Amino acid sequence: MTLRSDKLNVPRTMLVGLAFLSIYAFWQMYDTVVPKMLTETFRMNETLTGAVMAADNILALVLLPFFGTLSDCTNTRIGRRMPFILGGTLGAVALMNALPLLDNGYYAAPDMRKAVAFVVVLGLLLIAMGTYRSPAVALMPDVTPKPLRSAGNAIINLMGALGGALYLGVAAVLYPNAKVQGLAHVDYRPLFLVVSALMLLAVAVLFCTVREPALAEANRALEREHTEWSLAVDDGSGKAVLPPAVRRSLGFLLASIALWFTGYNAVITWFSTYVDAVMGQGLGGASTCLLIATCGAIVSYLPIGVLSSRLGRKKTILGGVVLLVACFLLGFVLTTAYRSINAALFIVFAWVGFAWAAINVNSLPMVVEMCRGSDIGKFTGYYYAASMAAQVVTPVLAGTLMRHLGYHVLFPYAAFFAAGSFGTMLFVRHGDAGASEKRGLAALEDMEN
Repeated sequence: MTLRSDKLNVPRTMLVGLAFLSIYAFWQMYDTVVPKMLTETFRMNETLTGAVMAADNILALVLLPFFGTLSDCTNTRIGRRMPFILGGTLGAVALMNALPLLDNGYYAAPDMRKAVAFVVVLGLLLIAMGTYRSPAVALMPDVTPKPLRSAGNAIINLMGALGGALYLGVAAVLYPNAKVQGLAHVDYRPLFLVVSALMLLAVAVLFCTVREPALAEANRALEREHTEWSLAVDDGSGKAVLPPAVRRSLGFLLASIALWFTGYNAVITWFSTYVDAVMGQGLGGASTCLLIATCGAIVSYLPIGVLSSRLGRKKTILGGVVLLVACFLLGFVLTTAYRSINAALFIVFAWVGFAWAAINVNSLPMVVEMCRGSDIGKFTGYYYAASMAAQVVTPVLAGTLMRHLGYHVLFPYAAFFAAGSFGTMLFVRHGDAGASEKRGLAALEDMEN
């Protein structure tokens, strides 16, 4: 099997993105539903809820780099990444459907043992998800030549956003305001069943259609032919290392990732609770806003891939950050000036989706641009370590600030940290799109079957 560096196989990349679709569907549900379970059923305050929501990110700081590096060293008949994707998905599906059962049981008859069981199952679920996130994301660069990875990342982010949109659409239909407003307790079992079925279906199709070992070997052969793609240099002992200037760029890039995730994840984690407290809107209203943001990202990913080929990855990210800050500030104005969600807020969230697409399409390719093919899992782990480190802090910090200063602080908080990422990105000098990538992005207009 051969790969081309001037033409992206779009249908195959979409199939690779099915792993991303399953992951995004899960995390979108986790971030919107679990905080409501903790605050409404288990009666935890905002700080403690934020601490529980940060647990997945604390685990991820260890699990994602570890399993990313472990998958680099794995060699099985079905590939390096596929065993982790299959095992992690099956474990997560088995565990996640216990959460609404425990939530319902605790509401019906509060018992400390049920609360402990909920936390234990939640912890095991987070471990299961942590085992395969880095391997799943590393699969795209494994089977995609370096010049085409921004285009490839646009497509797998598109698939991820589609997973999030599918969840949000289901949530909006199953739990509209008219149905849940005034209810003392909401049963989320149907929602968890639908998402788990979606995850199983996506990963089953991925496994049956993508032959990871053959594709990965073809990509490694292509990289051996194009030594100019590598930023690493020989240190004199035969070991490839990054030059100091590249390491500095990598450090500033990881700092930028941490900052924009600090702002963005605060909104994603707390928005459903925020609109309930500030505007009196339920899960359906919040889900509609987030669905619009996700749809905005979906329609933006491919145009952003083309735009990145013209402007470069760095300039596209900087533009996305500016737009994200502006949207957060407008979100503050609209949610404090009005008592209900309106069309203007929908428009703002559509632009949030566009801004986040501009950032997401280009950030991971900039990180893995700096590594060898054999280190993709490790550098993917670096990317997630930076993003998860931010997300360890932000649910607790934002929750504490909202508790003591008021819920209205959420959007200014998010805007502040997003603005900080603009400053650190100015010092990133490596990992941008090269001329070869700009030619390769023509693949979006001429798909190979």
